Amino acid sequence: MSTSSTVTAELGIRLVVPQQAVVPLLASFHYTTADPYAIRVSFHVGLDEPVVWIFARELLSDGMARRTGAGDVRVWPSATTGMLEIELSSPFGRAHFEAPADEVASFLDRTYRVSPVGQEGMHIDVEAALADLLGRL
Repeated sequence: MSTSSTVTAELGIRLVVPQQAVVPLLASFHYTTADPYAIRVSFHVGLDEPVVWIFARELLSDGMARRTGAGDVRVWPSATTGMLEIELSSPFGRAHFEAPADEVASFLDRTYRVSPVGQEGMHIDVEAALADLLGRL
């Protein structure tokens, strides 16, 4: 078990709006070994609080090379623009974003330096998680 490490990146992304101009936004990508399988992305869309989505680091990584995802999060590389396409769906609607693939790759590389693939479980305190779960019952 190790102490928690964090990796963050602020990326300029674009919201793709059908039949309108692309809308530039800021997104904060966040990774912590306290939740080693997840990536948290905060989309700053002009509201008081950002819109936050959490999804698997593996999904984001796989999406760098090929179309992946099912359900509410889908990720794929653009065939022509050097962007990473991220599509999010919820009962409230759907949003399509474009993020610079090279910057997302750099962020992911930094996450793998603090927690390599296959070693994520080393950061999880199973006994504490079980105690927390049992305490809620």
